[in-house]
Amino acid sequence: MGEFKVHRVRFFNYVPSGIRCVAYNNQSNRLAVSRTDGTVEIYNLSANYFQEKFFPGHESRATEALCWAEGQRLFSAGLNGEIMEYDLQALNIKYAMDAFGGPIWSMAASPSGSQLLVGCEDGSVKLFQITPDKIQFERNFDRQKSRILSLSWHPSGTHIAAGSIDYISVFDVKSGSAVHKMIVDRQYMGVSKRKCIVWGVAFLSDGTIISVDSAGKVQFWDSATGTLVKSHLIANADVQSIAVADQEDSFVVGTAEGTVFHFQLVPVTSNSSEKQWVRTKPFQHHTHDVRTVAHSPTALISGGTDTHLVFRPLMEKVEVKNYDAALRKITFPHRCLISCSKKRQLLLFQFAHHLELWRLGSTVATGKNGDTLPLSKNADHLLHLKTKGPENIICSCISPCGSWIAYSTVSRFFLYRLNYEHDNISLKRVSKMPAFLRSALQILFSEDSTKLFVASNQGALHIVQLSGGSFKHLHAFQPQSVEAMCLLAVSPDGNWLAASGTSAGVHVYNVKQLKVFEYSIPDKQYTDWSRTVQKQGFHHLWLQRDTPITHISFHPKRPMHILLHDAYMFCIIDKSLPLPNDKTLLYNPFPPTNESDVIRRRTAHAFKISKIYKPLLFMDLLDERTLVAVERPLDDIIAQLPPPIKKKKFGT
Repeated sequence: MGEFKVHRVRFFNYVPSGIRCVAYNNQSNRLAVSRTDGTVEIYNLSANYFQEKFFPGHESRATEALCWAEGQRLFSAGLNGEIMEYDLQALNIKYAMDAFGGPIWSMAASPSGSQLLVGCEDGSVKLFQITPDKIQFERNFDRQKSRILSLSWHPSGTHIAAGSIDYISVFDVKSGSAVHKMIVDRQYMGVSKRKCIVWGVAFLSDGTIISVDSAGKVQFWDSATGTLVKSHLIANADVQSIAVADQEDSFVVGTAEGTVFHFQLVPVTSNSSEKQWVRTKPFQHHTHDVRTVAHSPTALISGGTDTHLVFRPLMEKVEVKNYDAALRKITFPHRCLISCSKKRQLLLFQFAHHLELWRLGSTVATGKNGDTLPLSKNADHLLHLKTKGPENIICSCISPCGSWIAYSTVSRFFLYRLNYEHDNISLKRVSKMPAFLRSALQILFSEDSTKLFVASNQGALHIVQLSGGSFKHLHAFQPQSVEAMCLLAVSPDGNWLAASGTSAGVHVYNVKQLKVFEYSIPDKQYTDWSRTVQKQGFHHLWLQRDTPITHISFHPKRPMHILLHDAYMFCIIDKSLPLPNDKTLLYNPFPPTNESDVIRRRTAHAFKISKIYKPLLFMDLLDERTLVAVERPLDDIIAQLPPPIKKKKFGT
């Protein structure tokens, strides 16, 4: 692997937004996640749980509900009273429609996917028809006395259940009339509470309604008679969310204490056909409120205030029988929030509404491998650049020379020229940026910092010439179809630009001749080394990693070396060495140092892996002997969250 001096950075004070809603799509095996800042993310669970798409947040959008309808159409609603649909190709919001019922607290798509229900602050339940291009208001149901906090359709589509404060209503969909009103018990631990909030409801095929509420109860109701059948007190705080398996033999709930409970429908006795709901497994993978849950065919999914998205596989549904090995916990975005100026040793950190520019510290000390060297000059916070307006920053970048910073929001594109005089820095905004650059999804500078590449959400790739303090638009590669480009990479000589979009195809552009070469990943021509990898395959431990690779680079002086990392591992692949097989120790490629060089070379393999740095948000070469690693310890994030509910422990 060779020796590197590593700048170990832990001053990126990034805290992800809490998770508010999750919605699982069984057809595509994808999960939509909304966060408290309005950001919406889509994870492809079939592709190593990769966060393949995201929609930037907005200060005025507090998303309270998220659902899939008509297969691949995604909707959200929130406290601004609007229903929004997302364009999953262009990665923007198709439209926003006011429901005219005040803040929206709940939303549910019909079993057929052709209708949408929303529950509003004013007590109204509104039905919308989903048309090919939009949604169309159909009618109101009988208005209730308090806000509608939860909704669920009967699988037949004929009735719905609506949870409010102190009661649950059952509506006939055809007439819009309430046919039952079930009062929820306010009693909590023998004491009557002022009110009981029904946070979630689930309507089953047999007419059973399951509710979860602020009194810590899971309750089962008979919708035909409007009576309570059974009640489980499971928490000393709110039970805030519920999700049921498609087969209706299992459901999951989340509590404000950070616990997830699993209920299963099991026979009363071993030979009995009669079944009952039994609480089988409690899980404690969260430190704070579990605000939302989902139930896939093979896993329980949960998210909440502690920002973690947790996937807990069901042992009886998956081949891997080790829970700890199979558990996945996603905390950080898979898109990069950090860029680097190698020439000036600068890091640009991206937050939701501002950018920070830091100069790395330096040392004159020397030491042996593994030593921590004292700094002779500390890291320096050079710049805090705050955005104007409610929109989150989509992407940002600093040029390799350190003289340019660019960033984009949904409606505006910003370019700044930086000047350095000794320890002082001045900033000048480049005015009159063209409107077609706005809503950029990716920004990248050429290695010589003379060109800026901008990928728009309409699929176009723009090339901008930078000179002095001005710019000139050179060319735009227009797409064959509207497909947002999510990834960009430029060759060191600046002649070639690669882009990848939402359809997983790769486009290669000749920047000099302004031509495009398009190919898909399955059809492209591989190098000899790639063919060897395809033929032999990867080590089984490499394939069992549960976090995707988020950054790849090449060593400028060693063409056989590929540098890459995920959140918990940094790896250098040496293509001159043989690939490891399953009998080889993947994470210990070298024998003891007292072995001869011949034996060391014979047992060495291509993958040199370090797990020292984690969670690893960014790692790259500053020069051929120097690396920069940006870590974000989870304890530092938890320390900045509001305090969790204190649970009384036994004996205290």
